[in-house]
Amino acid sequence: MGKANIFVNIPAETAYFYQDLDRNGQRLTGQNTYTLTFQADALPPVQGFWSVTLYNEHHFFHPNELNRYSLGTKNDTLRHGDDGSLTIHVSAHRPDDQHLANWLPAPNGSFSLYLRAYWPDQPALDGTWRPPAVE
Repeated sequence: MGKANIFVNIPAETAYFYQDLDRNGQRLTGQNTYTLTFQADALPPVQGFWSVTLYNEHHFFHPNELNRYSLGTKNDTLRHGDDGSLTIHVSAHRPDDQHLANWLPAPNGSFSLYLRAYWPDQPALDGTWRPPAVE
């Protein structure tokens, strides 16, 4: 019996990348501060759009002061680095104003990240493109 992800799109429509561990294999938790950095030439390869969504340990959105549950191409206030890279900051603690636009609020406990690539290009489908590690 289907309990989760019963309404997912087919791969040609959306590629899904799930992560609940950091680069070192440790469970993601709001007790730490994380970054997810896409190099300028390594943003998710899509013809549509992409997003990174945070879910709490029960797979629900985490209520937060910004009512922000995901970040991606639909966020027109994201700040890119001088080199064109994009760093998403994930933590339970509000960052300074310089990083606020790229902050994905996390709960104090465990959480997971989902990157969805809508209308993905072939590299996202065949595995030649992978999301960066959570640092």
